[in-house]
Amino acid sequence: MVARAFRNNRLLAALTASDRALLERRLRVIELPRGKVLFEPGEDVVETHFPVTRAMTSLVLTMKDGTAAEAATIGREGAVGGIVSAGHKPAFARAVVQIPGLAVRIETARIEEAKQCSPALRDLLTRYADALLAQVLQSVACNALHAMDERLCRCLLTIHDRVNADELPLTQEYLAGMLGVHRATVVRVAQPLQKEGLIRFSRGRITILNRKGLERAACECHAAVARHFARVLPGYHAQKVR
Repeated sequence: MVARAFRNNRLLAALTASDRALLERRLRVIELPRGKVLFEPGEDVVETHFPVTRAMTSLVLTMKDGTAAEAATIGREGAVGGIVSAGHKPAFARAVVQIPGLAVRIETARIEEAKQCSPALRDLLTRYADALLAQVLQSVACNALHAMDERLCRCLLTIHDRVNADELPLTQEYLAGMLGVHRATVVRVAQPLQKEGLIRFSRGRITILNRKGLERAACECHAAVARHFARVLPGYHAQKVR
C-alpha cells in the first residue's frame, strides 16, 4: 500500500531509493474524508500529509468577519505540513480536505530527522516549498488583477491537474469560497463556459469537456506557475495522467 502511494504522489515518487528508505517505515496510508481539518492557524504542525489518488487539500485564510479565501491548493503533486522549517511549526492557515481520497501521513519530526541525514531530501523539499510559494504569490496577483471568468478557468485547471479525472466532485459553493465570491457570481460566470462546451455543471459535479479551451480562456497565472514548477522541479508539476 505504501509502495503504491509513493508512485501516486509526485513528491514521494521523486525520492531516491535511499531517501525513500529513510521515510518508508514511518509512513502510514490513511483516508482523508471531505471537510477534515488537518490543522488550524496557530497550531503546531506535528503531522505532514502527502495526498495521493484524488485527495485535494486547501490552505484557507479566514477573516474576523468569517469570510474566507483559499491561498493554495495541494494534491498529489505535493505535501501539506512542515516541509521546510525546523523546530516549532505554527500554522498560519487552516488546512482542510476539499476532495476526499487517500494520503500518506508521517510525523513532521521524522521528516526533520531524515533531512538531517540527506542533503538531497532537504533540497527536494526546499524546492517544493519554493514552488508552493510561487502558487500563493501568483494567486495574490491573479485575485487582484484578473477578471472573474479567467480566475474561474485557472481554478478549474489547477484542480484538474491534481485530481487526475475529468469529473471533479465540486460544488458551486466550494468554488465560490475558493474564489472569495458569492455562489451567484460563480453561476453567472460559469454559464458561458458551459454554453461554449468547455465544462458541464451537474449537482455537486463539474466535468471538464475541453481542457485546451479552458487553457485559452484562463489568464496567464496557471501557465506561469506550471513554468516555475518546471524550472524548480523539472518533470514534476502536477499534470493530468490518462
